[in-house]
Formats: sequence, structure tokens, C-alpha cells
Amino acid sequence: MKLVYICLLLLLFSCKPQIENQHAPTDTEAITAIKQVLDDQEIAWNNHDLEGFMQGYWKNDSLKFYGSDGLTTGWDKTLANYKKGYPTQAESGTLKFVINDISKIEKNSYIVFGEFHLERSIGNTNGIFTIIFKYIDGQWKIIADMTC
Repeated sequence: MKLVYICLLLLLFSCKPQIENQHAPTDTEAITAIKQVLDDQEIAWNNHDLEGFMQGYWKNDSLKFYGSDGLTTGWDKTLANYKKGYPTQAESGTLKFVINDISKIEKNSYIVFGEFHLERSIGNTNGIFTIIFKYIDGQWKIIADMTC
């Protein structure tokens, strides 16, 4: 019986539970990864791949997007708004982000201030954004976006 308890204790302590965000990225790792997400979004947008663009966002009903049409909650609704507003390549054009600042808010959360520039055959448009990234399940995801 003692042997069974010893084996159970050894098994218990030898199995490490999978803890979300077990490795907290350094600031340098975080900023590099966040910039990569934004680079990937530019590429997807410029291919008129709105679903690919949305991969940078947290795929959750709690995602928040605040723009000229007000507050949108949820990944699916945000994607639907992008599809409605940019139905063709002529509307979506060519996107270029300018990142002005990336700062840590707290462990595993960063805020990004930047600009977007869209070159389009139907007329160029520009604006600013504030994005909050959070490290979720080993990936940096946008959990809140205010774009105007």
C-alpha cells in the first residue's frame, strides 16, 4: 500500500500542469511578436484577405472594436463590419501601418498607438488607432481596438 502512495506522489509531482502563459515573454519578445502580428495583418489586408487580417484579433465574443460606427462587440461582428465596409479590393486598397508607440500596460498586455494609411483607387484614407494586445494561449491577440 505504501508503494502505491509513493507511486501516486511521484506521478503527481512529475506531471507539470499546462498553465496558460507559463512563459511570460520579455518586453523585447513581446514587441517583436506584436509587430509581426501587425505585419501579417498588413499582408492579409493587401491581399483582400479579411479573414486573414482578423487572425490578429482575439476570436471571442468579448473582443471590442470602437470605430466611427460606434462599439462592436465580438470577432464575428467585427469581421462582418470589415466585409461590409470593404467588400472589394478597390475599397480595401493597400494598407500601411505606422507604429508610434508600443508600451506595456501590465504583465502580458501592451497598448499600441499608431496610424493607418490606405491607398485606394476610389480615394485614399488615413486615421489613427489604439490597440490593446494580450498574450493568450501563447499568442499575441488584439482584444480591443479603437480606430478613427
